[in-house]
Amino acid sequence: MKSKFVKTKNYLRFAEAIERFEERGAEETRLIIVDGDPGLGKTTILQRWASAEHCAYLRAKTDWTPRWFLEELLKSLQVNIVPFSYPNRFNMALAELSSRTQDAEVAGKQFAVVLDESDYITNKSQLVETIRDLADIAGATFILVGMGRIRDNLTKFPQTASRVNGYVRFEPADIDDVKLFFKERCEVKIADDLAGFIHNATQGYNRELLEAVKSVERFGFRLTSYDEAIGLTLKEMSGQFLINNRKNGQPIHVPGRI
Repeated sequence: MKSKFVKTKNYLRFAEAIERFEERGAEETRLIIVDGDPGLGKTTILQRWASAEHCAYLRAKTDWTPRWFLEELLKSLQVNIVPFSYPNRFNMALAELSSRTQDAEVAGKQFAVVLDESDYITNKSQLVETIRDLADIAGATFILVGMGRIRDNLTKFPQTASRVNGYVRFEPADIDDVKLFFKERCEVKIADDLAGFIHNATQGYNRELLEAVKSVERFGFRLTSYDEAIGLTLKEMSGQFLINNRKNGQPIHVPGRI
């Protein structure tokens, strides 16, 4: 399997939100929400973006307290010695975030803190207020990534909700995304009819698409010959295992002899 990163429509929607963020009106609107079902590539895209842009990336924990959150935030900012008390941690985080944000602006770039799995924390008032204070005082951008509950959670905190600048909803891949995904990641070319079946079988979820790529490659590498200009067809892969159904765990085979 090729390791190339695929710029699907979900990635492009996120990139557009970042671009719009730069043109925001109110300076205090420094929150971006990214959500969607599990398996749509949110973590992969946000981790890659954060790494490329030298931003901070954290995975929220169910039992996070503000003090624990600040510890992990400072570690993600590569602070070696983390203060013990909450006030000292908060002040150090302010200083670090302010510095990173200012350095990024001078360089014409965007610095942000990505908080994955934010559904766990956006219903906790102390954590939400800590994030808002950091964003307001340090002028830092926070990208909250979750599975659809963030907006509802933030309705309890109107002051924080009013600071949301952008909202990105990740959707299942469409057929064009599937074809692009296989073109960029799969070592075996596939025909349009097989791409169509894979789209239906995977329902456009990235995790299943990756598994489908592995199955296609395993079979394609064993196949003695096929028209490489057209690609591996539905008929040629008839009866082969593709993926397991995410709902019931049952194997899904390509139509034909099983």
